[in-house]
Amino acid sequence: MSNVPADLKYTKSHEWVRTLADGTLEIGITDHAQHALGDLVFVEVPDAGRVVKAGEPCAVVESVKAASDVYTPLDGEVTAGNPRLADVPETVNSEPYGAGWLWRLRSRPGALAAAGLMSAAEYEKLLEAEGG
Repeated sequence: MSNVPADLKYTKSHEWVRTLADGTLEIGITDHAQHALGDLVFVEVPDAGRVVKAGEPCAVVESVKAASDVYTPLDGEVTAGNPRLADVPETVNSEPYGAGWLWRLRSRPGALAAAGLMSAAEYEKLLEAEGG
């Protein structure tokens, strides 16, 4: 079974969202997603200052199996892309909820609560329904 931290919010397309102390949101792909992709060989993250709309492709993760878009779960402005991933993309495989974060986003107050993201328990049910 995949690791599903209880303190995060999740999307149906297997992204996670963490609220940082300054209110910025940190976004990455779930343990389930990185397992499904296999060993990552390339990660492209968005540049700081980019304005994004919920649901649009914002990053790309590529493994020997496939390349996949990663979608932003919320509207906002990217405050940082994870610079480490250009040189060490496999960090997403080894630490999907830690050093393998993809980008940070500043969104409007209350946006996370209104986004309709899943709790850890709801995400685990989704994985069970998908056979994961």
